[in-house]
Amino acid sequence: MRRFERVRRERILRTASLVGLSFALGALADVALTWRLHEFDRGAPETLSAIDTEPAPAGGPRAFQRPADRGQPPPVATTGVIAHSAAVEILRARDLKVPVDDVDEDDLRDTFFDGRNGRAHEAMDIMAPRHTAVRAVEDGTIAKLFDSRGGGGTTIYQFDPTGTFCYYYAHLDRYAPGLREGQAVERGDTIGYVGSTGNASSNAPHLHFAIFRLTPERQWWKGEPINPYPVFR
Repeated sequence: MRRFERVRRERILRTASLVGLSFALGALADVALTWRLHEFDRGAPETLSAIDTEPAPAGGPRAFQRPADRGQPPPVATTGVIAHSAAVEILRARDLKVPVDDVDEDDLRDTFFDGRNGRAHEAMDIMAPRHTAVRAVEDGTIAKLFDSRGGGGTTIYQFDPTGTFCYYYAHLDRYAPGLREGQAVERGDTIGYVGSTGNASSNAPHLHFAIFRLTPERQWWKGEPINPYPVFR
């Protein structure tokens, strides 16, 4: 009987030890799991931010997409001028005429960002002999004839048919005969002649040609500059 009791106690102790070991191992596993989750949480912002967490659409998983690829602000123009690519595309679709006779697209140079007395040029200079005809780039209306002696000299401001854009022709030698404000013009009409009036060099006659998008008030002297060069390319 005593031997039987001793054997039974030994079995109970072994069972208890095994149970205790299981509990101990379970506790260690819990600690390890908790530590892993803690480390994961610490790294979660970096790890999860690289994954598009939106539900996958039918037909397959979504490709991973970093937030840098979505919702970023547009680049800031270094000259303070907003580059309106949409406006450029609109104007390109209109097939504007190069405004100086005997000059084609391949002759043009991008001078929009050139410096002029500490400011951006914001226009395209088209070199040509004095008295070369200057023509309207598209249909529109002569909004203003203006003499800016310290700036563009003899100038023309032409509105496009929609009143969205203004075309600016400067340093003209003179206007075409009979040109007047409010006059409707068509693409290719002669409106003036190349010169060097205003602050242009007398030995470098050229057309200073600019485009700007008008404000809602449609004031001929005010707007957001658009680079003409890509419009003709």
